[in-house]
Amino acid sequence: MEDVLMAKLFAKRLLLISFTIGLAASSPALAQTVPAATGSGFQLSAGALGSILQPDFSYSNGVGISPNRVYGVAGYADFRFSRWIQPEAEFRFSRFNINGEGNSEDTYLFGPRIPIHIFHKMHATPYGKFLVGWGRGSGFLTPPSTLALAYGGGLDLRMTKHFTFRAFDFEYQQWRVAPTLYPYEGSVGLSYRIF
Repeated sequence: MEDVLMAKLFAKRLLLISFTIGLAASSPALAQTVPAATGSGFQLSAGALGSILQPDFSYSNGVGISPNRVYGVAGYADFRFSRWIQPEAEFRFSRFNINGEGNSEDTYLFGPRIPIHIFHKMHATPYGKFLVGWGRGSGFLTPPSTLALAYGGGLDLRMTKHFTFRAFDFEYQQWRVAPTLYPYEGSVGLSYRIF
């Protein structure tokens, strides 16, 4: 029961932080104008993330009880066809800080990424996303693979023409198993615009 309360408190704090960042980023937007020229067509960016995951499961395997947080790495690719058509593909491997062997959470997801607003002067883009794919949890799921959904959002800060800092990325996942798992994950990372 205490773990559930801590998880809810952690989720509320993350939402409060993201709301505060969004509010602070939107204040200078009132005096902005539309740029005279826009970029052309297709863009592809690829990046890497470091993440902290609340796994939403517990186990005891003789070595220890499952940790409250698991650390991981991720990779992603953003495909930009237009202002509103921007799918994202990502994979996440959450395998660090686990007790024992073989207990991990991996996801392979794809879906729309929607930029909420582009703050040109600040080079900031808050976004929302909904991804669908495959979740794999070795050591605790039977069968070990299942449908996974991820609802989330974050903030990208363009540093140069080619590099973008993903200052904050949050995902609330839903793993379609019985009982349904609801892990959530926060990440930061860096991407490179290939073309």
